[in-house]
Amino acid sequence: MVLVAAMALAACGSDGDGDQADPPGTTAAGGAGPSEEQELEVATAYADGVLAAYDESIAGAEDLRAALDALVAGPTDATLGAAKEAWLVARDAYGPTEAFRFYDGPIDDPEDGPEGQVNAWPMDEAHVDYVEGNPGAGIVNMAAEFPEITTDVLESANEEGGETNISTGWHAIEFLLWGQDLSEDGPGARPVSDYTTAPNAARRATYLTLLADLLVEDLTGVRDQWDSDGGAYRTEFLADPHAALSSIVRGIGALNTGELGGERMAVAYETKDQEDEHSCFSDNTTADVRNNLLGVQMVYTGGYPGASGPSVSGLVAELDPDLDATLREQLGASIALVDDWPTTFDRMISGEDDGQGRTAFLATVTAIEDQGTTLAQVADLLGIQVNFEV
Repeated sequence: MVLVAAMALAACGSDGDGDQADPPGTTAAGGAGPSEEQELEVATAYADGVLAAYDESIAGAEDLRAALDALVAGPTDATLGAAKEAWLVARDAYGPTEAFRFYDGPIDDPEDGPEGQVNAWPMDEAHVDYVEGNPGAGIVNMAAEFPEITTDVLESANEEGGETNISTGWHAIEFLLWGQDLSEDGPGARPVSDYTTAPNAARRATYLTLLADLLVEDLTGVRDQWDSDGGAYRTEFLADPHAALSSIVRGIGALNTGELGGERMAVAYETKDQEDEHSCFSDNTTADVRNNLLGVQMVYTGGYPGASGPSVSGLVAELDPDLDATLREQLGASIALVDDWPTTFDRMISGEDDGQGRTAFLATVTAIEDQGTTLAQVADLLGIQVNFEV
């Protein structure tokens, strides 16, 4: 577990025991830092960008819901294929929003944040539906234990009895569309008959449509907290611009280093197990990685969907142009590395260490670790004491 340990060390970020901030207008070294006015401008642009990004994600989730409704109303290979495509498109819109996590904001508030209901993984498929060797597994098939499938039932069952007992969110929908991934070189291959003549087809269809409704509801609830017209969290967030800036940097640093580079990539590299692949049923994990990196880049540069503005990059460029240029270059380079991957995520992590796939994969993990180190330098420059652990 050498690589995992290295990523954990990198996740410690800048010095300090927790997420703290030096006084506004100073750097960690005591020099002049951004003014409170500058910090507020960046925080406001960020809040606008979060709202725009969640709007885009909700639009994708609503399109997915429509495609799932069409599948349930008329199950054919064509409607199943269209539903899968809608999931992939919606997932692309969601991926960058993970850069808004890791500071107890609306998505992952410890009291009522829906992150665990939206995007939890890894997932024990047998908690939801049949798996190889166990045709009666899962909520879909356990009519005695779950006589009626309702939203309340699915919410209550999520992570009940274990953190891999995932019953809701992106990956539950993914599993109900693709099925188990039993192939070494392709995604799952759930037959459309699972929604027509197979046992419990009607229960499976009900489950799928309820998941779509719940996903849209959860994402909308998060988006509304950022609304420029009275969003409760937005008001709280902008009340302390320096703390807001600390949260912004914490979010992208933790996604980059602790979550993506560590939990999602270094672990998979070490285990060589496709069960450690984030979107394993659809083999969409390469896109997941790319979209997470785009989220880090989006927040740092302020390039939000339809809502650009003052950015963290602008603050850094004013204080240390070379550091800003370095991080911008690293962010572009890590995305380019993913674009050049020779095969899918699950095939990349298998094989010999000196093989083309694992060599390219390790180079990407190393690049992500390096840009995490630079992000820690950014935090120091801006007078922020923060760690990137998850």
